[in-house]
This record gives sequence, C-alpha cells and structure tokens, in this order.
Amino acid sequence: MGKELLSLAVVFICGVGVYVLARKSNRYDILFVPAPWMELLHGLLYLLIFFIHGWNIISGLYCLMTTALVLLSLVDLKSYEIPPSLNLWILAFGIIHFFVNISLWRSWLIGFFAVSLPLYLLFLASDGRAIGGGDIKLMAVCGLMIGWKNILLALFLGCILGSVIHIARMKIRGADRVLAMGPYLAAGVYISMLFGEEWIQWYLSGF
Repeated sequence: MGKELLSLAVVFICGVGVYVLARKSNRYDILFVPAPWMELLHGLLYLLIFFIHGWNIISGLYCLMTTALVLLSLVDLKSYEIPPSLNLWILAFGIIHFFVNISLWRSWLIGFFAVSLPLYLLFLASDGRAIGGGDIKLMAVCGLMIGWKNILLALFLGCILGSVIHIARMKIRGADRVLAMGPYLAAGVYISMLFGEEWIQWYLSGF
C-alpha cells in the first residue's frame, strides 16, 4: 500500500510539473487562469488516470493527451480557437496508441471518422456556423485515441455539459450566446477515457 501511495504521489507531482513547464513556456495563452489552481487540477487529472487504468503505457499516453486537452480548453475559452498544434499533438499520441494496441485497430480507425465525419457534414451544411473546424479535428484525433464507442459517448457528454453549463452562465453571468465547444468536448473525452468502457457495458446490459 505504501509503494502504491508513493507511486500515485509521484504521478501527481509529475502532473503538476508538466503544467508548470507548459505555463512557463508561454507558447499558449493560458496565463489568465490562476496557476496554482490549474497546477493542482492538472495533477489530479493525471492521478485519476493512473488510479483507474494502472501503470502501463496507455495511462502515460492518456496523461499526455490530457495535457493537450487542458491547454486547448483554456485557449478555446479565451480565443474561440483550438490551436492546430495541440490537435497534432493528440494525433501523434493516437498513432502510437494505435500500434501499441493494434489488435483493436478497427475501433481506432472507425473512431477517427465516427464523430468527425458527421460534424464535418454539419459544418458544410451550416457554412461553419454550427461547429468549428478545430472541434471537428479534435474529435477525429480523439476518436483515433479512444475508439468509436468512447468518442460517441464523449460527444454526448460534451453536448450535455456544454448545454447545461453555458445556459447557466448565460442566465447567471450574462455570458454571450457564442459557445466555445472545445472545453466541453475535451471534458467528454476525458470522462470517456476514464469510465467509458464501464458505462457503455452498463448501458448495454440494460442497467
């Protein structure tokens, strides 16, 4: 038990350290968020991944992907734009994950298109008013990483979170109608990474 707690403590410290390095690099405009709170949150996000998925290369890839999700969420909240470099970052992790767990290659490949293709058609039909190109690319690369079932769940969760939280923000804080979907989609992806398989099995088994 002592070794497990020490290992998790190391993971938490690594999570905090990675965010500190990202913040000090000043590559992305994330300084508008109070650093101590975000550093602790980032460490907790890392901790949850290893606590649930254990010590393996997949957990490591999920953590690095989580860093990209956090950064793009902060940038999108302020600029309504997801940096292409962060989507490419997730794509790189997805390709590594693809070959590490290649026995499930169909799930990863279908996941790339399962959500991104319908969203792209929506983008074309609405002339870009309904969804942003960065969001489409985000769901494509995340689908490659977590598979088609989990990316569908991530979209569902992201839409629910986005609707509920943004409506609350509009009523309470008078927020604008324009919605940055990146943070909510990222939250849906993270939750699906943690609990997607269990929740999907629970749903398919008839509760």
